[in-house]
Amino acid sequence: MNKILIFLFLLSFWSCSSGNLYKTEEISDRKVHKKFETEAKSSTSKIELKGTVHYWVCSYYGGKFHGRVTSNGEIFDMYKLTCAHKELPFNTSLKVTNEDNGRSVIVRVNDRGPFIEGRDLDLSYAAADALGILNIGVKKLKVQILK
Repeated sequence: MNKILIFLFLLSFWSCSSGNLYKTEEISDRKVHKKFETEAKSSTSKIELKGTVHYWVCSYYGGKFHGRVTSNGEIFDMYKLTCAHKELPFNTSLKVTNEDNGRSVIVRVNDRGPFIEGRDLDLSYAAADALGILNIGVKKLKVQILK
């Protein structure tokens, strides 16, 4: 049953692609689809990188995805400081700040999403908790791209 769910989850990512190639690789006992870019320029060309500050609509994800494979092949751990973004390269570090309470956290991009229109960044449960947005759910936050 788990293999079928993983396959359907990965298939949904593949069906949303626009001409990119995918390769299936074995990671321990799980199959993961790795994305290989076919073009030299990245889709992040729309986003200015290092040092830029943005105000993005952020949400979070956790329990439903805990223990599942992320888009970069890692196992999602909702208690780590990670996030999902549609375009930023994997392992990009972001400083996310909730200006209402002054809390900030540094997260690493290791997944793709959010896939709900109008949202820019999906934080892990731990990151959302550190920022104090668990009860709010969705909030515009200050995001600085570090590296």
